[in-house]
Amino acid sequence: MRSNRPGCLSGTGIAAALIAALVIAGYAYARGGLMFSPGPLNAQRDQTLSGVASHTEIGGECSTCHAAPWEAATMADRCVVCHQDIAAEMQDESSLHGTLMNNEPGLTCRECHPEHRGAEASITVMEDLSVFPHEAVGFSLNGHQLAAAREPFQCDDCHHDDITTFNLDTCAACHRQMDARYMTSHVLVFGTACLDCHDGVDRFDENFDHNVFAFQLTGQHVNVDCAACHINARSLGDFTATPPDCYSCHLQEDAHDGQFGRDCAACHNTAGWQGADFDHNLSNFPLTGAHVDVACESCHVNGLLQELSTDCVACHAEPEFHAGLFGTDCDACHATTAWTPAEFNGPHIFPLNHGGGATCATCHPASFTTYTCYGCHEHEEADIREEHLDEGIRDFENCLACHPSGQEPEDDNRDDND
Repeated sequence: MRSNRPGCLSGTGIAAALIAALVIAGYAYARGGLMFSPGPLNAQRDQTLSGVASHTEIGGECSTCHAAPWEAATMADRCVVCHQDIAAEMQDESSLHGTLMNNEPGLTCRECHPEHRGAEASITVMEDLSVFPHEAVGFSLNGHQLAAAREPFQCDDCHHDDITTFNLDTCAACHRQMDARYMTSHVLVFGTACLDCHDGVDRFDENFDHNVFAFQLTGQHVNVDCAACHINARSLGDFTATPPDCYSCHLQEDAHDGQFGRDCAACHNTAGWQGADFDHNLSNFPLTGAHVDVACESCHVNGLLQELSTDCVACHAEPEFHAGLFGTDCDACHATTAWTPAEFNGPHIFPLNHGGGATCATCHPASFTTYTCYGCHEHEEADIREEHLDEGIRDFENCLACHPSGQEPEDDNRDDND
């Protein structure tokens, strides 16, 4: 009687199947799982992590990256075992990976870093540009939504075949399509390192407001070209390091040859060099009285602006009628209002309060080298002569010899032999 069982279920068939299964399992074990691999791993070398310099070195050790179906761990968990720096970055929301993981909770490592695509294939691929936080790498795409052809930007437009690289020529090539003349002059002045100054938010476009900075543009500064002040600026640091003082830019225009120092704003404003308004009262010689309306050149002869003497006699020679008696301290008697009336305030051998409202001319009618008491006292010279001769005083013209204070009696000062 013949059996109805298929031949494969016969003892021989089952034995053959078992032998084949064992051979296949043994071969798979010997090859480390490579026979099930969808392709070779990436050979890119960056840094050695956990003793491994590239993914290709762990080919065949599938469990290094792939978790078994019954395990709680995921492939992403296996990634951070080696890439611990990325694990730390994921905890920082200000970092690239931290921003990605916190704003895109369903995102996994393999969506940006696919594998088994060949030893030379890029290990970083971003298919969906919308989820990539471009600001986290220091360049915003807010001002780069459309390319020169007015079409939406694609990653390849700037990164070509490798999203991890960027050729600076891309900036110039694209912007020359929009304004070739401007780009030619811009590159000549500021160089080709566009990213040193630009971060994609168009901070230097036509809406740039210099007045939000400490050095505000007013007057003739408004229309000055940036490069005229920011000479050889090649980075944001160079721009902020530009000296804000006038003299740094206008050194060659200093008609004063440095005699007024470097604080140009003390006299000038941004409306122009002409119409300077120097506040002399800020100097050590304030202008008062008749000095206020004196022309600058009257004192600052031959353009001498600093180290000018503040002594009165430097401008006003002592008059001859002083006869050299009063020295050069003019302001001891005079005020800047005018030369007259003068009020002597210096040392005087005779009390100035003698006689009340007497003036200099009362006692010194001829010159300051001589004096007389007759201009004030109500007596005649003949009477004084007779009175003093009766007392045996012959030198009665020298009143101060006996009356140094202008008071009587002064007998103690009299020479009895006179």
